[in-house]
Amino acid sequence: MKTDIVIVGAGPAGIFTALELVRRGSEKRITIVEKGRPVEERVCPKKKTGRCMNCKPYCHITTGFSGAGAFSDGKLSLSPEVGGDLPSLIGEETAADLIEYTDRIYLEFGADPHVEGLGNEEEVREIRKRAIRAGLKLVDCPIRHLGTERAREIYRAIEDELTDAGVEIMFGWECRDLILTDSECLGVSVTRGGQTEDIYASHTVVATGRRGADWLEGICSEKGIAHQPGTVDIGVRVEVRSEVIETINRVLYESKLIGYPKPFKNKVRTFCQNPGGFVAQENYDNDLAVVNGHSYKELKSPNTNLAILCSHNFREPFNEPIAYAQKVGELTNMLGAGHILVQRYGDILDGKRTWQKELSQSNLRPTLPDAVAGDITAAMPYRAMVNIINFIAAMDEVVPGFASYETLLYSPELKFYSNRVKMDERFNTSVRSLHTLGDSSGWTRGLMMASIMGVRMGQILSEEEF
Repeated sequence: MKTDIVIVGAGPAGIFTALELVRRGSEKRITIVEKGRPVEERVCPKKKTGRCMNCKPYCHITTGFSGAGAFSDGKLSLSPEVGGDLPSLIGEETAADLIEYTDRIYLEFGADPHVEGLGNEEEVREIRKRAIRAGLKLVDCPIRHLGTERAREIYRAIEDELTDAGVEIMFGWECRDLILTDSECLGVSVTRGGQTEDIYASHTVVATGRRGADWLEGICSEKGIAHQPGTVDIGVRVEVRSEVIETINRVLYESKLIGYPKPFKNKVRTFCQNPGGFVAQENYDNDLAVVNGHSYKELKSPNTNLAILCSHNFREPFNEPIAYAQKVGELTNMLGAGHILVQRYGDILDGKRTWQKELSQSNLRPTLPDAVAGDITAAMPYRAMVNIINFIAAMDEVVPGFASYETLLYSPELKFYSNRVKMDERFNTSVRSLHTLGDSSGWTRGLMMASIMGVRMGQILSEEEF
């Protein structure tokens, strides 16, 4: 099979590459390979069963058109300071312009025009003052909240526009390998069931998302594609009653706080805050269960959840940070019999596990009902656990009550984007005609940055003569 541009992965980076090409009037043949289903066919059975069914061959929350974006909380961070290191590659001003441009596209497809985190300057000053006293940095970042249910509708509309424009989307096909010769990428080899297809293209764009970061790292190592280990984030998802954090929910919607707690002084940060949200389980390949958070526009819980992530940067001779994070997750899953573990903050300080009966007696009830009460410290690395405990104590100075006894910590929260592919500002790798985008490339984190990377890729490819 021959095409002009083959895109591996129909997450935000991949679909915005195709969308920008279409909107610039490109006559190139565009083929997207996606091992999951169309967004309208992605259904998580947990709504009916009440528990994770560990769907095979893949989890519908993380795989399919729009990637994890269709089931995530759907927040667009409207600042180049948030979402990875892409601005250092393409320039801060270019990144800011692309955010503005891409945000208008989301609005065109039905995103909520309201932006969270604007105004309330005096209250923001007071929050920042408390953060400074606690040794934390508050990052200003306006948020456009799509909502989990609304995100699906938006991405369905984008899917329809792409197919109407003649973009070929090969659902149910999984990329197994890149076709390389003489330091040039000629295309990809894909499979579905027992069928194999080689797709030859002038340009190959790999945008496999966070879920595909491990696969891409393996490909880079095997094929000699220039890359380097990046940062791996290991942490927990914290859940509190919304009354505890209601000021930040109202004023900022999402608190983006960064600290370097003693004694290790690793970077620790908050991520993906969900006011009135729900803690959720996602399953990755080899049955790895990880925790995440969702936030709907209409459906609300009495709780707020957010991630606290500890960044680790490894040095020689170790060069497998993704595998390291997976091992932490596997050990935690083992203790929870394949489920997410949850523990009260106070029990961690007391050196005891949490029991299910204790959860039922608290003011705070878990929004992930099949999480298993236990001891996350038995699996979490000491360095990460100490960093998280001390960061929560600092957060309590910004949000009084955050470090209460009954605050819930869910584990494992892992972010797989630690492999960083070496590229220039036009996303050219060390292999001719091969480009990598989004979280799997190691340059972005989250919906907006992945989306703008796709837009920029579309602009670059539309200028190419091939």
